[in-house]
Amino acid sequence: MTLLSWITAFLLIGATAADQQAKLNHFPENFAVAKQGKDSVSLTCLTTTTGPVTWKHNNDEESDFKDNMSQSGHNLTVRDVEAPLLGEYSCWRDGTKLSSTLLLQETEEEEDINSLLTCRAKSYDCNFSCRWTEGRYGAVRLGIGPDCTNGLPTCHWVSSSAQPDSEGFQFELTHNLSSFGEESTMLEVTAEAIDDDFLFLKKTKKFYLRDIVVPDSPRIVSMKVVQSQLNVSIEPPSSWSTPHSFFALEHEIEYILRDNGETIISSSSLIPKKISKLRARSRDPLVFSTWSQWTPWKNVTH
Repeated sequence: MTLLSWITAFLLIGATAADQQAKLNHFPENFAVAKQGKDSVSLTCLTTTTGPVTWKHNNDEESDFKDNMSQSGHNLTVRDVEAPLLGEYSCWRDGTKLSSTLLLQETEEEEDINSLLTCRAKSYDCNFSCRWTEGRYGAVRLGIGPDCTNGLPTCHWVSSSAQPDSEGFQFELTHNLSSFGEESTMLEVTAEAIDDDFLFLKKTKKFYLRDIVVPDSPRIVSMKVVQSQLNVSIEPPSSWSTPHSFFALEHEIEYILRDNGETIISSSSLIPKKISKLRARSRDPLVFSTWSQWTPWKNVTH
């Protein structure tokens, strides 16, 4: 192979990879999923006009896999689906692209949803967030409720608000559970994901809202000297549910003694006066939620 041939091949591979990546930076509007084991899938040209159409596979009208395809009107059947047959199928008429469908295949890998998706609520209000941590999937979306689990058209899907960062995709979700009633219904979050090889993964995660509640760090409002002790006033974070009399939080204070440098954690708001610095954290005492992050260290001077 000549040097020019090597360069040409390299550029073609790079262009193909870039094109696939462009398709996977958002969830496709239309897609079909083939099962493992040489499944057959029927694709439909989504157009309201009449007349003959031409199908292209990855923008190539002369596919090497014509024997696996048969067309009937606006429908195209793809048989014995394997990796080379995956990708974009588009229908055309007179040089105009009418619609396209991404043909995917179920992944064979057994994935643990708990290692892929982590969720957290800052309070018992209607919002919570989830993070998808597996980086090999270029397009991910989440949906809440049985409609999404069962793949019904009434499901409201939420796509990531931005490209993945170093920790994955971030999602902001909303539920309709009552903040004041006893929680008896589990939240049901379904994730659908597509990797760069057009493999499709669908998993559902179920949990109670109380199990993902992690308050933000509390606020250290004031410190008052009471004889030989220090009375520390701590309030819930602004993101915590109200009224605070109903949604109570318990606090812990960590402090460092000035004399010997010993570090002590206390659940009392009264701590020794002779300390060099302190910080605080909170949790829901009724369900023993995960502790919040500590506040930054606060220097204490008298």
